[in-house]
Amino acid sequence: MATSVRSCCFVPSGQSHRRLLPGRSPIVIVRSKSFAAMASASLVHTAGISETFSKLKQQGKVALIPYITAGDPDLATTAEALKVLDNAGSDIIELGVPYSDPLADGPVIQAASTRALARGTNFAGILSMLKQVVPQISCPIALFSYYNPILKRGVEKFMHTINDAGVKGLVVPDVPLEETDILRKEAAKNNVELVLLTTPTTPPSRMKTIVEASEGFVYLVSSVGVTGARASVNTRVEELLREIKEATEKPVAVGFGISSPEHVKLVASWGADGVIVGSAMVKVLGSAKSSEEALQSLETFTRSLKAGLL
Repeated sequence: MATSVRSCCFVPSGQSHRRLLPGRSPIVIVRSKSFAAMASASLVHTAGISETFSKLKQQGKVALIPYITAGDPDLATTAEALKVLDNAGSDIIELGVPYSDPLADGPVIQAASTRALARGTNFAGILSMLKQVVPQISCPIALFSYYNPILKRGVEKFMHTINDAGVKGLVVPDVPLEETDILRKEAAKNNVELVLLTTPTTPPSRMKTIVEASEGFVYLVSSVGVTGARASVNTRVEELLREIKEATEKPVAVGFGISSPEHVKLVASWGADGVIVGSAMVKVLGSAKSSEEALQSLETFTRSLKAGLL
C-alpha cells in the first residue's frame, strides 16, 4: 500500500455462508481457524512479481494492484476477498499486516488495522490463511509490513516463513535504504522480491540508488504524506515517471491517493506499469454491513478499476 517514507479473533469455526456472484461459481465464506475447507479447491500456478510484470508488458497491459488489510473485518473474509480480487482482474495483490503503530498510513487504513488487531488477527493466523489461499489464486501476493515486526521475528526467519506461505513480494515502508542490505540478502535467498519506494521529495541521486536496488518493481509514492484517497492525482507524477524510467528498465507502479477508475486511467496514460489502490479498497470492505455485502462491493469496485486500464 502507499505510504510516506524516510526518503527513500476468529469467529467460531464451522460457520459458513454461501453467496453467488453474477456469472461466477459460489463463494463460500468459511469461518474456521484452520481454513481447512479451502484446501480442497483446485490449485493454481502463481507467478512471481517480476514474471507478472513481464507478461503484462508483452501484452501491452498495466498492472492493477489492490491493497487490503489482513483481518479486516476478519481473516475468513480476507481469504475470500483475495479470491474475489483475483477473479475480478487484479494482477498483483498487496496484503497489509496490521500493526499497532502504522505511522505511514492514513485514517482509513489505521482504522482497519485497529479493527483487525481487536479481532485477534496475528501474524501466525495470516500465514495460516495464506497457505490455504495462495494455491487457489493466480495473483502473486506482496506482503506489506512495517520494519519492527520483521526485526522482532528476525529477518532470516521472517523471510523463510513468508516464502513458505507462498508470498512473492515484500514492501517495508519505514525502512531506510541504508538498512535494506540484510532484508535484500534474506529476501533473495527465499525468492521474495523486496520492493523499494521512492517519493516526490527523494533526491535524484538517491532515487537512482533505490531503483537499482528494488526488486519486482519500483514503488513510486505519488504524494508526500500518509495514505488515503485524494480528489486528484499529483500531476508531478508524470514527470517523476519519466525520470525513473530514464534511470531503470524495471517496472514502476504508482500508489498513494489513487481511488477511482479515472485516476487509474490517468496514471496509466502517464506511462506507469502498475497502479496501486489501497485506502479506497479498504474503505469498501470496512464500510459494508456484512461480509457478503463487502465482497460483492469489492468485486464491483475492482472490475470498475480494471475497466479503466482496458
